Amino acid sequence: MKDRHFNYIKDITRYERQKTWEVNIGGTGVGGSNLIRIQSMTDTSTRETELTVEQIIALAKAGCDYVRVTVKGIYDAENLKNIVAELHKRNFSIPLIADIHFNPRLADIAAKYCDKVRINPGNFYDKRARFENKVYSDEEYKEELLKIEEQFIPFLEMLKKTKTALRIGANHGSLSDRVMSRYGDSPSGMAESILEFLRICKKVDFKDVVVSIKSSNTRMMVFSVRLLNYKMRLEDLRYPIHLGVTEAGEGEDGRIKSSVGIGALLADGIGDTIRISLTEDPVNEIPVAQKLVNHFKSYRDHEPITASLVAQTNPFEYERRSTRPVLNMGGDKLPVVVADLGERNLQEMLPIRGKLVPDYFLSGNKIIDINGEGYPVISLEDYLYESTRWGRLKFIRTNKMEFDRFMDKNPEIIMKLKQTRKTVLILESFNKNPLAELRAFFTTFESHIWKVPVIIYRRYNEHKLEDLQIKASADLGGLLIDGYGDGLCISNDRITFTELKDLSFGILQASRMRMTKTEFISCPGCGRTLFNLQETTRKIKEHFNHLDHLKIGIMGCVVNGPGEMGDVDYGFVGAGSNKITLYKGLNPVKRYIPYEDAVEELEKLIRENNDWKEPTI
Repeated sequence: MKDRHFNYIKDITRYERQKTWEVNIGGTGVGGSNLIRIQSMTDTSTRETELTVEQIIALAKAGCDYVRVTVKGIYDAENLKNIVAELHKRNFSIPLIADIHFNPRLADIAAKYCDKVRINPGNFYDKRARFENKVYSDEEYKEELLKIEEQFIPFLEMLKKTKTALRIGANHGSLSDRVMSRYGDSPSGMAESILEFLRICKKVDFKDVVVSIKSSNTRMMVFSVRLLNYKMRLEDLRYPIHLGVTEAGEGEDGRIKSSVGIGALLADGIGDTIRISLTEDPVNEIPVAQKLVNHFKSYRDHEPITASLVAQTNPFEYERRSTRPVLNMGGDKLPVVVADLGERNLQEMLPIRGKLVPDYFLSGNKIIDINGEGYPVISLEDYLYESTRWGRLKFIRTNKMEFDRFMDKNPEIIMKLKQTRKTVLILESFNKNPLAELRAFFTTFESHIWKVPVIIYRRYNEHKLEDLQIKASADLGGLLIDGYGDGLCISNDRITFTELKDLSFGILQASRMRMTKTEFISCPGCGRTLFNLQETTRKIKEHFNHLDHLKIGIMGCVVNGPGEMGDVDYGFVGAGSNKITLYKGLNPVKRYIPYEDAVEELEKLIRENNDWKEPTI
């Protein structure tokens, strides 16, 4: 069934990879009928030939399709020749991507040696944003675009001659003042910054282009890519799309956050190549990416899904589904976590509940609160016909296929659900494409104006926690990003109670629905980083992990600093050899602090702004 309101993809009820043009990158195609490609980035200095080559080879052996390298100066750009020669000497021919910021001349040099050049439209020809509130008239704006075109077309002609592909990659927070003056630091601004360059590519028939929009904010990233995809479809621009959540972090946080953001788009068939950005050894990114890509192969040939899409939510802007409050569920309350007790009882689990305490517990045919008060979990038939439960708080557990059959035979349930005040639904999916089926379920609710709060439930059968983190985040995160769901419950018999409830909290935080711990937004590091990013991230986490009301950015350099930190409260940014600049929001407030003093100075800054609280033992 085709979407009646939006056209960001062909059909939101069916998994189908979007058709894009094929782009040849060093003999490895992306887009078209190719598999979803996986890429990573070296964190060595590109001046260090041996170290960089060793890391590229390690990534290639791990299954990486493309490797991006930092090009921060002329020496880096020229040394690409030596890196490529050494790779060929060792019989490795993995395509290389040169990462360019600020200096178009570096792109000219890199194009001679690399298979693709990545540029950021926010700082390639435009000056980097100084967050000035200049207002451009229509005529001034057109003049600026003409200046870009005059510089960009010769560059494209050069890329044609060298047979080098191009990636145009915008980042949240790194748009030019010109774009921000008209669109703001918004999905519209990021999409338009890409489209301005794509229209020039189309004008000169240059098709070897991949596009990307990234953010550390999964909601911003998903809405921006959807909007770009929609606008590209309107203009018949079928360029392949690269997906990634920047500064996702490390450990379980990085895996969950990346899977939520990238998964929400892959589930809709958007995305031809991905990168999992972890503050870890780059090789660790590859198996996570492989698992995520392989998970969506299981979506193929799923059971048909039908839905009334009259009330489909806006896919480009966040709005939480409107519901009536029931206890602390629905309304303006934060989504709850329901922990599945399985065969255990509440008294067994309470001592091991950890710092993050579930709001409710599922035990057989009951939902129990933290005080042991129980509420019945009933079927649709019981709900409709058992008058003895009328007026009591209850949970109805159902799935879409069962619900559709029941509603066809018992249309009176439409009015009863519309009138109910003390009912919560537990919705689950047995479809291979749970995101689309549950989303279709919600659109049915919206079309009937049912205001019943909903707990999203999903059962898995994974042996490893990482596998569960990736699959559950990819299946359910997109629903939460779209404002669907008043609670989350995940079951898996082979995963511990603590790991399951922590995963639910993690998915809610990654989808920006409920913050329950400090959010650390840390970049994966690259050749621009001048300190040990992984060790520093661990140190900062240990020192500030009790500040669960804050978002703290940890960036290796100023390229990733004020821009890609997005909406952090505080930032810790590399500013040179052994120097750190501290940020309050996007504003640098303590510059060039010695690295060894920076953690202490960050605590002082947080205290000065009355955001510090003492850790509890």
